[in-house]
Amino acid sequence: MASRILIIGQGLAGTALAWRLWERGVPFLIVDRDEPVTCSKVAAGLITPITGMRLTVSWRYAMFYREALRFYRQRGKQLRQRFFFPRGYVRLLKSEQEVTKWQKRRHDADMQGFLHPREPKLSADVFRDPQNGFQQRHAAWLDTTAFLEASRRFFDSLDSWRQADASPSEVLDDANGIDWRGERFSHVIWANGWNAAQHPLLSWVPFQSALGTILTVKADLHGDKRIVNRGCWLLPRNDGTCRAGSTYEWTFTDPNTPSPEQVAQLEATLGTLLHTPADIITAQSAVRPIIKGRQALMGTHPTHPRVAFLNGLGSKGSLRAPWLARHLIEHLLDGAMLDEAFDLQENDI
Repeated sequence: MASRILIIGQGLAGTALAWRLWERGVPFLIVDRDEPVTCSKVAAGLITPITGMRLTVSWRYAMFYREALRFYRQRGKQLRQRFFFPRGYVRLLKSEQEVTKWQKRRHDADMQGFLHPREPKLSADVFRDPQNGFQQRHAAWLDTTAFLEASRRFFDSLDSWRQADASPSEVLDDANGIDWRGERFSHVIWANGWNAAQHPLLSWVPFQSALGTILTVKADLHGDKRIVNRGCWLLPRNDGTCRAGSTYEWTFTDPNTPSPEQVAQLEATLGTLLHTPADIITAQSAVRPIIKGRQALMGTHPTHPRVAFLNGLGSKGSLRAPWLARHLIEHLLDGAMLDEAFDLQENDI
């Protein structure tokens, strides 16, 4: 059996890594600070194929979605709790420019598998100007908070989870392995989000992380469970609340406190989407780990082969973490070649 692997961080990336090791019977210890507010815990867990201002299919979406669908369903059966919810997704077009752009995009070959044949038919009593838009298939949302908490309990039952702040200075590597607080491991995988930018061995990774703010609101959508987006997205949840977001702040001072300006911006945008009132319950902020010019990075350090890294998933963590985690574990345990699009050692800076 392979030696134990140390994972730093129990966000979406670290959790997926731990499950991939568990699937293979490889022992691990996942260490997390267990902070109440983190990017993964705040995340809405949206998984949507056609995104962005350019109205394009998300990069490698079909590959990531197939893996995510299988992975989260397996976890749900095992833990006897549902986390993954396929949902209709409606994109409303907010300007004549977007309408014109969509009329061209909608005929692209890569779009066809994701376009729903029926018109959205949103209620005009609930949504403002609901007529210009389209409905997508193969969208979903992951209840990230419930998934991370249930996974933590499971790992804890295996004595494979520990609350601690594992600083880089106390995670030591040598020719024979990794040492952390007197315990030995074959590898360490740093999967601790934007905090990894403070690691001396990883300071050259071009992090360009962004603060995001998300609202939890109460709104009467007349029973419509679909995700709707125009200017901001609105996600109805199973507890009767909705999540709405999100913002991108490239410069910030406090990573966990929503600014009044960002909350006001979201509230105003939500007002252009909804006729029905939306009462704010909470506002939360956290930092998305983004790596400049990359969809994500993973692999081993160029001069410290026992030090591995999985990071930079940004707003796509729910979608991409299952595939990326399996890929990295196969690299570490089987010597599989990394896809160069994600390879840490192929990063040009």
